[in-house]
Amino acid sequence: MRSALVCFCVFLLHVPAPNAWGAGLSRTNLLEYAEPDGAVRPVRSIDDWQRRRHGILLALQEVMGPLPGAEKRCPLDLRILEESDEGDYFRRDISYQSEPGARVPAYLLIPKSAPGATKKFPGILALHQTHRLGRKVVVGLGESPNDEYGVELVRRGFVVLAPSYPLLADYNPDLRRLGYSSGTMKAIRDNIRGLDLLEALPFVKPGKFGAIGHSLGGHNSVYTAVFDARVAAVVSSCGLDSYLDYMNGDIRGWTSERYMPRLLNYSTAEIPFDFHEMIGALAPRKCFLVAPLHDSNFKWQSVDAVAREARKIYALYGRPDDLRVEHPDSGHEFSKEMREEAFRIFEEVLR
Repeated sequence: MRSALVCFCVFLLHVPAPNAWGAGLSRTNLLEYAEPDGAVRPVRSIDDWQRRRHGILLALQEVMGPLPGAEKRCPLDLRILEESDEGDYFRRDISYQSEPGARVPAYLLIPKSAPGATKKFPGILALHQTHRLGRKVVVGLGESPNDEYGVELVRRGFVVLAPSYPLLADYNPDLRRLGYSSGTMKAIRDNIRGLDLLEALPFVKPGKFGAIGHSLGGHNSVYTAVFDARVAAVVSSCGLDSYLDYMNGDIRGWTSERYMPRLLNYSTAEIPFDFHEMIGALAPRKCFLVAPLHDSNFKWQSVDAVAREARKIYALYGRPDDLRVEHPDSGHEFSKEMREEAFRIFEEVLR
């Protein structure tokens, strides 16, 4: 079965190729920015912060590779491969075209009341963790109950898109042929096109979406939201700490082709961006970080340091409480209690 749905890419926060992006700035002090001549100035206003934020986007693309723009504009060409009736919602196994010659496998979960309804339903991008079954865990097909937030959200009346992450499970795009320097940027591109797809569905509210993920899905949600302002609420479970603290400074886990190989060009102290900056770049949008006390991947104390600095930017917007961190007494998992709190945030922001 094939849909005639067509939509063209719109990258809301695309920036030009890297130039002077403030390499001399502290990654962990957000209240300064660099002038084009390299002079460092204090951040005293939102305009000042936007100068710093522009440099952050440039630095990200220096490592991840450039975010594709109009040169890869294409129809989505949504294809429905299979549909199953799950009682109170439909699960569709789909693929969509993210760029010419490249298709993304995904699941689309739709409340039964959505097709043909007069009202529109909020949309969510639900991103999976590193798992051999990839996107299946989000939609209840992976025997991983804490990862089934896609099912839980559709049962609350959200339309949920769960795309695959590059080079995991059954999704193996040829990154070099497609011109990518990292799986991270390919995932960002695929997710942005996924938002285009949600926006084009007649029963989905346009312009404002949520993004949620655990572990890999947690930082994938943050990266995507940094580049696309349509993500109005971000939930990251066990998804980050400072690169300086990750595995005590051993960043090799971030450097495979699936992630960011160019990080190997830097010492840990020289990486030109960090999560302090990326979380700050989400302001003033809602951001909920779940950092368990016994997470074996990411240190909760480091997450607190990230949030403490990023909250200074939220304060510039008068919204310091819209960045929240919780520390459940658990390991590397997205507990039911934390998922319920995430869903409450989506209800508040997207309804």
